[in-house]
Amino acid sequence: MRTLRTLSTLAASLALAALVGCGGEPAEAPTTPSGSGSASPAPATPGKPRIALIMKSLANEFFAVMAEGAKTYQKEHADRFDLIVNGIKDERDIARQVSLVDEMIGQKVAAIVIAPADSKALVSACRRAQEAGIVVVNIDNKLDEAVLVEQGVKIPFVGPDNRAGARLAGDLLASKLKPGDPVAIVEGLKTAFNGQQRLLGFQDAAKAADLKIVDSQSAQWEIAQANRVASAMLSEHPEIKALMCCNDSMALGALAAVKAAGRSGQVQIIGYDGIAAVRTAIDEGAILATIDQHADQLAVFGLECALDVIDKKETPADRTTPVDLVVKK
Repeated sequence: MRTLRTLSTLAASLALAALVGCGGEPAEAPTTPSGSGSASPAPATPGKPRIALIMKSLANEFFAVMAEGAKTYQKEHADRFDLIVNGIKDERDIARQVSLVDEMIGQKVAAIVIAPADSKALVSACRRAQEAGIVVVNIDNKLDEAVLVEQGVKIPFVGPDNRAGARLAGDLLASKLKPGDPVAIVEGLKTAFNGQQRLLGFQDAAKAADLKIVDSQSAQWEIAQANRVASAMLSEHPEIKALMCCNDSMALGALAAVKAAGRSGQVQIIGYDGIAAVRTAIDEGAILATIDQHADQLAVFGLECALDVIDKKETPADRTTPVDLVVKK
C-alpha cells in the first residue's frame, strides 16, 4: 500500500487547509494567485489536446495529492497532451465549479475530467461542455444518474465504490465494539453521491453488527464544521463509542472534538480518503482506520479515459477503481 507524505499533527493538517492554494494552473505554467479559483489560459500545442482537470477544494489534501498525481502523469506523457489544473476554494463552492467548467468551454479544451462538488448541480454544465464538442469524464464523485437521464447525457464515471469502501472501515470498527453499542455518523455534503454512498456503507456495517446509530449529521466535508458537529454529538450523547466520518478532514475535526471532551481512547474514529495526517493519527492509535482510494492515481485513471475517448471517439463503460483499508502498521 502506498504511503503518502506524513504530517505529524492535527495542527499541520489545519495549516495545510489554510495554506494550500486553490487557484487553477496549467501544468508547467505560472500559478494563478492563491485562492482565486481561476484558470489561467493555456496556449494549445499544435497536434496535442488540452485536458482540464476540475476538482473540489485543494485545501483538502486529498485533492492536492490528486493534482500532483495528474501533473506527474502529464510530465511523463508530455508528448500526448497538455494539462490545465483547477480547484475551488472549498467543497461547497458549487457555483464557482460551474463557472470553471464554463471557462474551460470558452478555452475550447479537448476534454474535461471533473470531480463534481455536487452530483446534480454540475450535470447541466457538463452537458454544455459535451454540446461544445468537449469530452467529459466524471471522477471521484458520481453524477446523479436520474439527472443524467433526464438531461439526455451520457458521461463515463471512473472512481471507487464508496459504499463498499465505507463498509470495509465500518466492519472493522464493528469488530472492536459490541452489539447495541451507540455510534454516530459525521456525513459529507448531502447532495454528493459519494457522501450518500459512504453513509450507506457505514449504515450497512452498523446494521450487520447490530450497532445503534444515535446521531447522524452533515459537516459538509469540512474540518472545523466536523469539530462542531462531533462536539455537539459527544455532549448530547456521552455514551457514544465511535464516530464514523465520511471523509478524513471530518475525521480530524472529530478527533479534535474527542480530545477536547477528554474522551481520547474511549471513542473510536474512522475516516475515508487515506490522507497523510490521518495515516499518522492511525499509527499513533488516535484514529482506528481510513480508506485509501489512491488520490494520486484517481485523476490519472480519468485522464487515461479521456485520452481513450479522444483517440477512439467512443464513450467507454464506467470503471471502478480500487479502495483499500488503512490500519495501524
